Amino acid sequence: MTIPMEFRRACEDFEAFLHDAREASGLTTRNQTYTMVQGVFQTFRRRLQVRDTIRFAGVLPPVLRALFITDWDPEEPKLAFADRAEMTREAQSLRRHHNFAPDTAIRDVAVALRRRVDEAAFDQILSELPPGADEFWRTDVHTTRSC
Repeated sequence: MTIPMEFRRACEDFEAFLHDAREASGLTTRNQTYTMVQGVFQTFRRRLQVRDTIRFAGVLPPVLRALFITDWDPEEPKLAFADRAEMTREAQSLRRHHNFAPDTAIRDVAVALRRRVDEAAFDQILSELPPGADEFWRTDVHTTRSC
């Protein structure tokens, strides 16, 4: 069998995703964008059970899938979905002194992510996850931008 295209193009696709996320957020560097994405992913992952974490990761492109499970502690207590402002502050707390994620970070990552996934499969998985999961990845949320 040949190597699937998603693996052959993994690096290029990841760079395109980072570009989309940087543009959506107004950040200026790849490092700032990476930290924002990692913080948003960790915030979401903390609210999922092990089975759901694996299922959600399965609809992500390969490098984002790896980033989503990086530093994962499956034994970490699960948190409930909260309001967007509270979860945004949680995402912004990753590497606090080097985190420039705006208050729109969750929406910004969602915008970029939806460009890079099979949206039907993504929405299907979200509909099967705990209440609040689909709301987390909504892109039509209006938040005041600040850094």
